[in-house]
Amino acid sequence: MDISLAVRTFIAVFVLADALGNLPVFLVLTKGMEPAERSSVINRAALVATAVLVGFAFLGQPILTYLHISTASLEVAGGLLLLLIALDMLRGELDEPEVNRDRDVAITPLALPLLAGPGTLTTVMLLVSDTPTLTTYASVVLGIVTAMLVTWLIMSQSARVDRWIGREGGIIATKLLGFLLAALAVEIGIGGLKELLLDSTTTVGWGG
Repeated sequence: MDISLAVRTFIAVFVLADALGNLPVFLVLTKGMEPAERSSVINRAALVATAVLVGFAFLGQPILTYLHISTASLEVAGGLLLLLIALDMLRGELDEPEVNRDRDVAITPLALPLLAGPGTLTTVMLLVSDTPTLTTYASVVLGIVTAMLVTWLIMSQSARVDRWIGREGGIIATKLLGFLLAALAVEIGIGGLKELLLDSTTTVGWGG
């Protein structure tokens, strides 16, 4: 088990799920529900998001191979995507989903795309694409499950947490998490650029 990779996965998934920042959205989506119904929504959303992320961790590399996309290119694109999300978090410009009672809010928009959005899926794919070994998969899955478990715990106490941190506290938490995500995005993007430049230099060298 690669504890370092598991921790990185936990941080990335937890930050991108943004349970604290999404509390107001969650409260709006479940407004008027009985406690048992709200708990059911939380449980389904967490399970669906976890299943999607774990599935993407295993299917990500085959998708890359089929589409002939290099890991370095994915890292650059993923870094840019994460950076855009982080900037939206820092500026407070994340769009809130419309409330539609005709659909299961546990599936959409709560599980997808709030908890398991494009940025989270891309990050999970990146974390396993470099060294797709059994240890890597186990570490990433552990990080995903742990992050979603903590997210589930926060969501299950949404009313209490919202009263405790207040609206301003939620904004501050989102901005802090956005800053952390921005640093992670830069790290991923730079890693991809280094690999692309190295491959380019090697190709030129062999061509010469």
